[in-house]
Amino acid sequence: MLPPSSPVHRPENIHPSLWLASQLARGGGHGVSSGFEALDAELPGRGWPTGALIELLLPQDGIGELRLLRPLLARAPASAQRAARITRAERIALLQAPHQVNAPGWVHLGVQAARLLHLQADNAIDACWAAEQVLRADSCHALLMWQPRLRKGEHDLLRRLHVAAQTGQTLFFMLRPWSCAREPSPAPLRLTLQAARDGLEIGFLKRRGPLREQSLFLPLTPSPNLQRHVPTVDRRTPATAAAGSIPSELAG
Repeated sequence: MLPPSSPVHRPENIHPSLWLASQLARGGGHGVSSGFEALDAELPGRGWPTGALIELLLPQDGIGELRLLRPLLARAPASAQRAARITRAERIALLQAPHQVNAPGWVHLGVQAARLLHLQADNAIDACWAAEQVLRADSCHALLMWQPRLRKGEHDLLRRLHVAAQTGQTLFFMLRPWSCAREPSPAPLRLTLQAARDGLEIGFLKRRGPLREQSLFLPLTPSPNLQRHVPTVDRRTPATAAAGSIPSELAG
């Protein structure tokens, strides 16, 4: 009989989708680096998973979520960098963005305005339909979707989007209010974000791996329009986005 420590008994040797509760999942292959070594070390596959729903839960817009994604969004695939025009491999879709897209703000993030595809829908059902088309077409490098709390009977939309995401390699980020943390979700990766001085506090609400109760601080390069003193939000009382406020990251 082989000892329990034998490589034959290791879950990944039985099936690539299996892992021990004490280890991060490896079956999804290598993720796309977030650009932050400390964060990559805490993500299954050491990076953002492709072909999956990733939820970022925010107390309000403009706390640094786009600066968190900046290394990923500014780094177009090598095949796209050689192209003479914008290709599908470097396009970034923005769906239901809460504020008007500000081209200078995106240029500061390292993203050319020509790479952006701005989509708006009248309601949650139409927005999810549009997201599903983008994901199934695998027509973008990344899809950023701002989604408020879903009404009763609309939660199946999340499962449909997660299934659609698995048909391609699009990096799919859904930005939702902090209050959605109490709702079930098929997303294999759910992170909470909170503003902190000179960076963000990242909470690991759900991941394919062991529970991490302590948040991770990530230093971020300040936005040129970010005030010196960044207000933080009480973790016990998640706030909602202020109506009409302009994210400091995108304000011109």
